[in-house]
Amino acid sequence: MRILVTGAAGFIGMHTAERLLARNEEVIGIDNLNDYYSPLLKRDRLARLTFHKNFKFYEADIADKKSIEEVFAGDPFDAVIHLAAQAGVRYSLTNPSAYIHSNLEGFGVILEACRQHQAKHFVFASTSSVYGTNAQLPFSEHHTADHPISLYAATKRSNELMAHSYAHLFQLPATGLRFFTVYGPWGRPDMAAFLFAKAIMAGEPIQVFNQGKMARDFTYVDDIVEAVIRVADQPAQPDPLFDRSHPDSATSDAPWRIYNIGNHQPVVLDSFITELERCLGKTAIRHLMPMQAGDVESTFADVSDLGVAVDFAPRTPLASGIERFAKWYLNYYSNQSSSDSDQRH
Repeated sequence: MRILVTGAAGFIGMHTAERLLARNEEVIGIDNLNDYYSPLLKRDRLARLTFHKNFKFYEADIADKKSIEEVFAGDPFDAVIHLAAQAGVRYSLTNPSAYIHSNLEGFGVILEACRQHQAKHFVFASTSSVYGTNAQLPFSEHHTADHPISLYAATKRSNELMAHSYAHLFQLPATGLRFFTVYGPWGRPDMAAFLFAKAIMAGEPIQVFNQGKMARDFTYVDDIVEAVIRVADQPAQPDPLFDRSHPDSATSDAPWRIYNIGNHQPVVLDSFITELERCLGKTAIRHLMPMQAGDVESTFADVSDLGVAVDFAPRTPLASGIERFAKWYLNYYSNQSSSDSDQRH
């Protein structure tokens, strides 16, 4: 298969490309290696891919139409796995234009390229943040998701609707995947596991929002990747039971689907920190904070639809996942000086 992975130097993108290469697929990667966080970490991830003979990399911005046209030249892609995006809820409060550029303009460019070049399946990353103010747990794809409380979430919900319009108008098979709090080796430095590990090892306080009472459906990256690839192998099909008089938020009479990918076992943030302390061998200094704007108190994924569709549900226990993350973290930074470590963060 010939597969495009956007955001290939990102956390999930690297792991996804690596798994595809392990099964001898031809993988084309795109990433702009921006400085939202350290480009050095991104280049270190990329170095794990570039020695493969079946991997080709383009350093390009997904909103650059000319560059994307070059990437799509040649035979049609069997799958486009679109993971490139401006991520993060909190950053969207201070730099909204980055989300408009990448998550709306860039998404539109990739979507149109898929149509023009007849991609066989468009698989794209969405987020549990789209559920917004929904208080009904667990979150189901069949719930409405029309009240996001951050611009990040709003752009991701927009992606789902944009993809649906292309599926309806042009019969482009499109599947959106709502990720729930992904963690693991090579993770993003702006996410909880990384932020906490950095502060704990430095003996600095960690910011614990909502007094540590928030719950998250922490999902190990290998489980995310397994689900992404299984979904990519099965292009979306129209739902023969779709009823326009009672439309279902998760399906369509167009070739379009939405699935949750979460560990379906929410963990209280305080317990997550305790597990990380155990694996790092150091105690955290907790600085209890109020709820942050744009955050929700709990996330919890209903993954029953995913299980039916691809016979898989995330299953890595938190203790095992945190142990693997901590081992990677300590090894990755063990030989770095303090100044170099700060640069990499």
